[in-house]
Amino acid sequence: MNRVDPMAGLPRARTPGRGRPSAAAALLVALCLVLAGCGSAPGPAFGGDEPESVGALDSSQPWGGDPAQEGTPVRGGTLVVGMYTESRGLDPTVGNSLMASAIYDSLLKMDRDGRPQPQLAESMTSPDGGTTWTLTLRPGVTFHDGTPLDADAVVFNVRRQLDNPTALGHLYTEPIAAMTATDPLTVTFTLKRATSTFPMSFALPFSSGNLGTIASPTAVQASGDAYTRNPVGAGPFRFVSWAQDNKTVVERFDRYWDEGKPYLDGIEFRPLPDTDSRYASIVNGDIDLNIGGFFSELERASADDTLQTYWGPGGDGQYLYFNLTQAPFDDRRMREALIRAVDPVALNATQFRGRGQLATTPFAEDSPYFSQQAADAYPGYDVERAKQLVADYRASGGDPTFTYNTGNSPDDHQLAQFLQAQWAAIGVTANLQFDDISTFIGPIVRGTRFGTATWITGPYESPYPFMVNQFSTVGINNYGKYSNPDVDAALAEASATADPAAQAAAYQRAQVLISQDLPVLWLTRAAKAAIARPTVKGVSRYLSSEIFWAGVWKAPA
Repeated sequence: MNRVDPMAGLPRARTPGRGRPSAAAALLVALCLVLAGCGSAPGPAFGGDEPESVGALDSSQPWGGDPAQEGTPVRGGTLVVGMYTESRGLDPTVGNSLMASAIYDSLLKMDRDGRPQPQLAESMTSPDGGTTWTLTLRPGVTFHDGTPLDADAVVFNVRRQLDNPTALGHLYTEPIAAMTATDPLTVTFTLKRATSTFPMSFALPFSSGNLGTIASPTAVQASGDAYTRNPVGAGPFRFVSWAQDNKTVVERFDRYWDEGKPYLDGIEFRPLPDTDSRYASIVNGDIDLNIGGFFSELERASADDTLQTYWGPGGDGQYLYFNLTQAPFDDRRMREALIRAVDPVALNATQFRGRGQLATTPFAEDSPYFSQQAADAYPGYDVERAKQLVADYRASGGDPTFTYNTGNSPDDHQLAQFLQAQWAAIGVTANLQFDDISTFIGPIVRGTRFGTATWITGPYESPYPFMVNQFSTVGINNYGKYSNPDVDAALAEASATADPAAQAAAYQRAQVLISQDLPVLWLTRAAKAAIARPTVKGVSRYLSSEIFWAGVWKAPA
């Protein structure tokens, strides 16, 4: 029998080094700083030698704290958490929430190499090279309402994703031909074709959509459409209340499967979209933990010895979506013009104080999936070429005026005004639209009412499914409606194969095509950090912000 280890052959994320900046941090910041001597000449955005210093960004603990150094966990206390965004919902089929991992545990969980490991499931194996997968559950696990977490519950939840084309995890059900609860603790999935990455679908962050975050079938059926505001999971904390744009409260689940956890009595999650006030709240002790999304927070926290910063560089980051369904960005000339108009030296200096890790591709330079060909194909800074592209567009009857949508934080305002000035210099008017985070996100997700919009994703824990979600025609995060059949084919090839070299080649091929089509304007790598006061211990996280709350505890002040 040819049994497949779900960890073997899956895409692996590079783990940033502990105690020193990662290679990606060093290289990217170096390239940015070299630009300071390059003036504003046309040509590639990056190039040059690495300087001696990369600044003060703290990447020493990207994944969380070191339990061996933090002492014996203490039970009790309520943790107050500030978040850069509000939740869109707590139903796994529709939600996007930084607090969902308190209420739900996933069937599998990624390790630091981006490989799925047991969580609520004890194992997931394939006897035939990836066409049949057997998921085995832990015995004795219950949801918060007492419903057994059994094979029928798993099938019920995956079926919800499969039957709803708009479900957040629907994309991951596409390979499934059949699924059966073969006994109370075993589910057998038969796929349409061999798919080595299938276990990853059960280990992804909640905000990415996944098949591993499952809800109580009893609660779903009882609550109907209201379930998203009344969630019932099998995670370390039980949902108590949600006051929109104010706070969400959870409390310890005493029958949690992982004996002895959770340590906290409860958690209070507060959406605090204003970057400056959120950072002030962690400094003055109004909150215990800040889940941040902006470079200004990361930089300040890295320089503050009284705070603990958890952050690691990686793929993807901060960028602008172009709405490819509407003028002027249904025309490639305008997409290229806006990209060429942005001076990377000025961008780094004014927005990131010279320490930004500017990007031109989805993957960082130290990733095995990075494509130099794609980086070279991405347009460099060239004002005269940008002006000519705009003139050509006007001559063909186009109006280059558009709306730039973004959030309402000080960082958002500063970046928007910088870009508006850059584009005005090539004769393009950008009308700025600032909204609170929930108002801003809605139209972007629906693909309406925006010309270009700021967005932050990543860092990648693994290239699958994040590349698919962002750049495939059916991707759940493809808000600009980009579509290239050749990109779809390359991403499908990368998802199907268990050969690391073939995966890398497929992702690199997709990157080159993306650099040619220009569906996004790259800015910098993500600054998604968890910033904690010194009493907060036991933080364990994905690089993309999801925290595993069962092990978090508060030490005496």
